[in-house]
Amino acid sequence: MNKVKLSIFGLSLLALSITFYSCKKGKIVSTGDISITDVVKAKFTSNVTISTSGSGKKSSITLKSNGLPDHKTPYWGVGNVLYEAFPSGHQANANTEMIAQNYSMTIPTNPNEASSKEATSMGEIGMAINGVAIFNDREGGNIPLEAMTVTTFDNSGAHPAPPKNYHYHTTGKYTSVDDAKLIGFLRDGFPIYGRKDTTGVYPTLDAYGGHTGPTQDFPNGIYHYHASNVNYLNTGYYILKAGSYYGTKGTFTN
Repeated sequence: MNKVKLSIFGLSLLALSITFYSCKKGKIVSTGDISITDVVKAKFTSNVTISTSGSGKKSSITLKSNGLPDHKTPYWGVGNVLYEAFPSGHQANANTEMIAQNYSMTIPTNPNEASSKEATSMGEIGMAINGVAIFNDREGGNIPLEAMTVTTFDNSGAHPAPPKNYHYHTTGKYTSVDDAKLIGFLRDGFPIYGRKDTTGVYPTLDAYGGHTGPTQDFPNGIYHYHASNVNYLNTGYYILKAGSYYGTKGTFTN
C-alpha cells in the first residue's frame, strides 16, 4: 500500500513539474498570469480613454467612451457623413436614433477563471475596441433575439436600445466577418475574437464560448472568447456572446 501511495505521489510531482516547465518555456500559461494592459492600450481606438489603478495582479483597467460607433450605420441619420442605408429588408427599430453615453468599464489587468460562473445579463457585457457596447444574445424581456429583431440590425449587427445606446449583438461589416480579428474585451477582462482562430480554423469552444490558446495579441496563450460559428436563425449574422462569463465580471456603468 505504501509503495502505491508513493508511486501516485511521484507521478503527481512529475505532472506538476511538466506543467511548470511548459509555462517557463513560453507555452500555454494559465489564466491570471497574463496582463492584458499592453494589448488594451495598443488596440483600443482614440475614442476610448484608458486608465489603470492598483499594482500587480490586483490592478485594474478603466475604459471610458461615449459608445458611438466610428463607422457607417443608418442610425447616424440621413445627411450625416457616416450614414449608410440598411441591409436589404431591414429597417430601424422603435429607437430610431442613437445618442452619446457615458460608459465606464473597469476590468482586471490579470483576468482569471471564476470559481462560480455568472450568466451574462441584458445590457452591456463588454466593450468593442472602438468603444461601442457589446450585448449578448438576448433582447427585451430577456428572451433570445428573434428574426424580426434581427431585421433592425445594421451591417454591423447592431442597433440602439431604448436608452438610445447603440450596441453590437453579432459580428458585422465593421468589426469582424469570418476572420480572427480582435473585437473587444468582455467585462471579465478576457478578449473576444471573430469566428476563426489565429491559425485560420474555426476552433472548438467550451460552454462559455471560448478556449485557451495563442492569439495574434497573446502569442503565449490566454483564455479568449470567439463569436459563434452558427448562422443565427439563417440570418447571416453570428452571435458574439451567449451564456455565462468565464471569469469574474468587472463593472460597467453609464
